[in-house]
Amino acid sequence: MADVSQVFSNAFLRQKSDLYVAGGVLIVVMMMIIPLPTILLDILMTFNLVLSLLIILITLYTRRALEFSVFPTVLLLSTVFGLALNVSSTRLILSKGINFDGQIVRAFATFVTGTEGTEGLVIGAIIFIIIIAVQFVVITKGATRVAEVAARFTLDSLPGKQMAIEAEYNSGALTEEEATRKKNELQREVDFYGAMDGSSKFVSGNVKVGILITLVNVIGGLIIGMTLHQEPLDVAVNTYVLLTIGDGLVSQFPALLVSTATGIIVTRAISDGTFGSDVSTQFTSQGRIYWIATVTLVILSILPGFPWYVLLPMAFLSGFIAYRLSRKEVVKEREAEESSKAGKDAETPVEFSPVVPVDPLSLELGYGLIPLVDKDQGAELLDRITRIRRETALDLGLAVPRIRIIDNMRLEPSEYCIKIKGVETGRASIRTGQFLAINPGSVSEEIEGEKTTDPAFGLPAFWIGEEKRDAAERSGYTVVDSPSIIATHLTEVIKRNAFEMLGRQEVKKILDELRGDYSAVVDEVQKALTLGEVQKVLQGLLAESVSIRNMVPILETLADFAAVTKDVSFLVEKVRQTLGRQICLQYVDEDKKLHVLTINPGVEQAIIDSRTETSGGIVAGLEPGFYRKWINAVINAVHTIQQQGFMAVLWCSEAARYLVKNSLKRELPDIVVLSVPEVPGDITIEALGEIQVEE
Repeated sequence: MADVSQVFSNAFLRQKSDLYVAGGVLIVVMMMIIPLPTILLDILMTFNLVLSLLIILITLYTRRALEFSVFPTVLLLSTVFGLALNVSSTRLILSKGINFDGQIVRAFATFVTGTEGTEGLVIGAIIFIIIIAVQFVVITKGATRVAEVAARFTLDSLPGKQMAIEAEYNSGALTEEEATRKKNELQREVDFYGAMDGSSKFVSGNVKVGILITLVNVIGGLIIGMTLHQEPLDVAVNTYVLLTIGDGLVSQFPALLVSTATGIIVTRAISDGTFGSDVSTQFTSQGRIYWIATVTLVILSILPGFPWYVLLPMAFLSGFIAYRLSRKEVVKEREAEESSKAGKDAETPVEFSPVVPVDPLSLELGYGLIPLVDKDQGAELLDRITRIRRETALDLGLAVPRIRIIDNMRLEPSEYCIKIKGVETGRASIRTGQFLAINPGSVSEEIEGEKTTDPAFGLPAFWIGEEKRDAAERSGYTVVDSPSIIATHLTEVIKRNAFEMLGRQEVKKILDELRGDYSAVVDEVQKALTLGEVQKVLQGLLAESVSIRNMVPILETLADFAAVTKDVSFLVEKVRQTLGRQICLQYVDEDKKLHVLTINPGVEQAIIDSRTETSGGIVAGLEPGFYRKWINAVINAVHTIQQQGFMAVLWCSEAARYLVKNSLKRELPDIVVLSVPEVPGDITIEALGEIQVEE
């Protein structure tokens, strides 16, 4: 209940603040039309002074410009507010004349100038002109120029900063939420400096209007005083010129503070601290400069005509600061020497960590391929890599680590390299601006082009130009662009090597996530098997592109058979049988018919008899001569059914399946081998042939 009341309270406060702001804007607009009493004018002028003071203090204590992101809007509103006060005060001065009783205006007209009468008028006019000149020529013009440059350079640096964020995200240094937050901050920074570039014109316009209003007030006041009020020239001058100067000072002083704040906020773009902390740090970094200043002040105090009573105290203060800073520098140097000595005595000068982490997955690009990840040029490859990680997680049930994209000057300009845990697993060159026409085996007419090989599947292909793309597609070629080539190659590398990316830490994360809803099966498996044994079973599944997304049946199967044996190959086969429907549905046709190649029983028994246990697990130890004949027989059979348009799937007994796959993984790593128990009863088997080995 308390939380609900707090929510309503916060919402009410936000609504009130919005109402206050909207009401204030309306009041400012109405001030230009409705006459104000002098007491209200004094209150609003005082408020304007306080507001301008708050603005400059906020800019001084702001660490980053985005912390005061409403500054451009505040600058506009404060400018309009000041002009509205100018209009209201002008109306009262011209209408009341000598009877004008605005205390703030009269205070600035007399006290600020320091004297009364004609001398006060001259001094006030000079002060007003100086303030206008400083504000317009120095502060406003400089702030406007800095704002323009900051806006341009911030916009120019946007693509590079976005690429840096993408690289950090792909390398895993940033989470998706952190990357989104950084991108949003980057966009807000660009919007802020763009708004500052325009809003700085408000300040310069305010100064010009202030000059115009002052001239109009003086001329208009003299005309009204001498013609309508029948006042002598000296009385009209003392009245209207004095009040106009006071009004100009009371309006330009807050404007001076606001324009100074504008200059401060746009010139502190590179700072991460407050203005005071930066000044304290940077003005106390070296003591020698204060020694030089001390000597200079002492020399000046000795020269005739110079005020020694001012210079010597300042020299003493400068010398004191120099002494304190020098002491600090000596202490720092001594601490650094002691630390260095201690390090040498301990004889452990470790400069680098003995464990240098490598990226789980990285894509290195030659400099000619960098435009593929450039935001200004679409960065299509970055979007595809994000989709690859998402789709792989859905297909294999494995959270693919973030892919770090880096440029590698050792590569050829058009070359890229894919690495897993720092080891190269794929490399190819592409022709930017050209397309790869891949022959899937059903091409009706060959086209002309530079012969090459598809890096992902090793199929024959040609490099062609844009003008030949339509003709190649009509001939049956699969035509892909450069980002698609890299993305497809990367996808295949991930699928083929997914088992290498699954470490014990990743398995532990999977089990910890499942424990919340399936604690019983997770605890049972962890009691029967070690983390490494569970990892090896999952790696065995991924090695044959079997998804581990459906983890609960996998763990239940391991819990059932772990009491029988902990042999990894046996457990993998039992899990495959549990996932049989999931596996087979990848290879059936629309009628749920599975087209397979069977193995001659004698050949199958020979493979079973070749079972050999090694330190690395169970392998098929076939005699070399038989092995060559076996491989040739499988290759010929697979080629025959592929020509008929079918996928190569071998079907054998449970005892032979693992050994058959093991015997073919070097020559035919992508061939699918299924066992009899893996095929559900509702899937029809159609044998396309039998593999025999000639004696």
